[in-house]
Amino acid sequence: MVDIKVVSQRSKKEIGSFVTTSSTTVGELKKQISSKTKLGAERIRLSVPSKTSKLPNAFEALGKDSDLVSKHVGADSTIYFKDLGPQISWSLVFICEYAGPLFVYPIFYFLSNLIYGTDSPKSFAQKVALVCYSLHYIKRIYETIFVHRFSHGTMPIFNLFKNCSYYWGCTAMVSYFVNHPLYTEAPIERVYLGLGLWIIGEVFNYICHIQLRNLRPAGSTERKIPRGLLFEFVSCPNYTVEILSWIGFSILTQTLTSWIFALMGAAQMWIWAVGKHKRYRKEFGDKYPKSRKILIPFLL
Repeated sequence: MVDIKVVSQRSKKEIGSFVTTSSTTVGELKKQISSKTKLGAERIRLSVPSKTSKLPNAFEALGKDSDLVSKHVGADSTIYFKDLGPQISWSLVFICEYAGPLFVYPIFYFLSNLIYGTDSPKSFAQKVALVCYSLHYIKRIYETIFVHRFSHGTMPIFNLFKNCSYYWGCTAMVSYFVNHPLYTEAPIERVYLGLGLWIIGEVFNYICHIQLRNLRPAGSTERKIPRGLLFEFVSCPNYTVEILSWIGFSILTQTLTSWIFALMGAAQMWIWAVGKHKRYRKEFGDKYPKSRKILIPFLL
């Protein structure tokens, strides 16, 4: 048996000592800490000082709840504790952030007189944009409920407000200009090109999500190496084709704000993709394909 000293990551104040064995898991230790602190186990993050980061006072979180504590604890038998604050389910956050655009975008399409003080017949591109934008988020909600299997059950409740502000605000920014009475429609060839790219991106994005779902049995947090189709070329093809989808939407709408939204999304997805690529390489080592790029086949 080993006494594990748990210390607050912020204040460095000792939370307490907890008895563990060689078979004690991270999840079991969290439950012990939860009983002492009266905080839900989902709020607790346990970390140890990072062995790889060059930054001072850098920490790396312990692995999955099923991991053994003994795998992570150093010679001083100290683990650092952080309260992540009130939590909310991932699926609820996703549904809220994706439902907002379904209400915000049509406001500018259907209430032109109220918003712009005038109205005009909607062009073909504006009609297509409404359908594309709405179908994207309907698909997102469907995937959240019926497709995705989340490795973590909850996230900090602050993320609800942060994520909703981003998606709802960007939707208003995009829709305001696409549905403006002075909007100029792109040439029909460009509209069809953008629509084609959007369809390809959305279809392959859904295929990627189904592939990821099939990697993880229901109720499990098991991780496997994704394989097949676009996963043979990049670690996160679901992001690759979503970026393609938003590029298509920007081409068919030809508005600056659509391109801004596409670039903002691409930048965020690049950050997520880099993180996932590093985790895959760290977790699977030599088993992970060395030729597989991060986001762009053969390049990056």
